[in-house]
Amino acid sequence: MKSLGLSRSMMRGLLVGGAVCLASFWPVAAQVQTSKTVAHGDPTHEVKVERGEVVYVSGNDVVIKTEDGELRHFNNVPDSVTVLVDGKPLNVHQIKPGMKVEKQTITTTTPKVVTTVETVTGKVWQVSPPNWVILTLENGQNQKFKVPNGQKFTVEGKDTDVFALRKGMVVSAQRVTEVPETVVTQQVKRTGKMPPPPPTPKADVPILIAAAPPAPAPAIAAPAAPAEQAPAKLPKTASQLPLLGFLGTLLCGISLVSMLVRKLA
Repeated sequence: MKSLGLSRSMMRGLLVGGAVCLASFWPVAAQVQTSKTVAHGDPTHEVKVERGEVVYVSGNDVVIKTEDGELRHFNNVPDSVTVLVDGKPLNVHQIKPGMKVEKQTITTTTPKVVTTVETVTGKVWQVSPPNWVILTLENGQNQKFKVPNGQKFTVEGKDTDVFALRKGMVVSAQRVTEVPETVVTQQVKRTGKMPPPPPTPKADVPILIAAAPPAPAPAIAAPAAPAEQAPAKLPKTASQLPLLGFLGTLLCGISLVSMLVRKLA
């Protein structure tokens, strides 16, 4: 009866052991307890500043001229991308040509080390050093583990290797792995300055033309003191020419009459 019981136990162990993964000493199992700690190093910061001027805006397309004269075309700029101008976030539909923009990219690199501690506890059911060991876990199932080189086991508070394991020993195995990682984050700040308003046109300045000084007003003669009234004189309108003409005509007539009388006498 005893040997039959052992045979059934061995068969049960073989069936369970055959069902587990044989590739790794630390398969994913409920009986393997895992804890992780992360140690961060000192971060480093890198700041990149890009400046330019908006020269063209159409819909969600923007063309910016950089400080070195390069034209950079940005297609389909999302509405969520904003530029901070005078404390107000402006999207692509609110910026204007002539606007000065600055993009500041802050890249933060933080080194860290992730330490993973995996622990498994069980009773040795079968061992085949140096390759593998089958442990009966707390849930009563047997699980086969591949033993990596240099793996240590703790038995009654003492560390030992796989060659010292015997059936029935309660052992605890722990694996500690440290993986260095680098975390890179970026923060982008966009600021802008609207172009200055166009200059106010100057008001028309009147043209001063030098004019001749106005002529002095004629002096008004003071009224003369009253004097004795002079006799009024008629205006001189008659002429002596008609009289002379009449006399000449008369003399000519007399001369003609005299000549006629002489011829008749």
